[in-house]
Amino acid sequence: MELTGLFAASFLAATLLPTQSEAVLVALLIKGDVAPWLLVATASLGNVLGAIVNWLLGRFLEHFRQRRWFPVSGAALGRAQRWYRRAGRWSLLFSWLPIVGDPLTVVAGALREPLWSFVLLVAIGKVGRYVVLTLATLGLAG
Repeated sequence: MELTGLFAASFLAATLLPTQSEAVLVALLIKGDVAPWLLVATASLGNVLGAIVNWLLGRFLEHFRQRRWFPVSGAALGRAQRWYRRAGRWSLLFSWLPIVGDPLTVVAGALREPLWSFVLLVAIGKVGRYVVLTLATLGLAG
């Protein structure tokens, strides 16, 4: 049950929904009932899969751009796309960052970033973040 909750929190945290997976991970690390590597793997899998959902949303974003209900102005979407083109795919290493990370994954999909490079770079960033958080937590707890 703990792993299911961590997976769900991590998945939702990677989407545009405002949730936190780090607090859940730290709580489970401190509790100590599950191996840290399994917690990191579960959180990472959920977070990367959530980012893929954002990428898919971005891929289909352009189909609805001219609709009245579209949640982002054309100017804002254009700025985000120009920024991504300048920063390039390597910016996906920072997809774990609060506030900018989730929209970055949507823009990557809208600009047709290949799924293989998207998953690779997003996974490096997100797994790295959970590993550092785990090491810091266990270092402070021990």
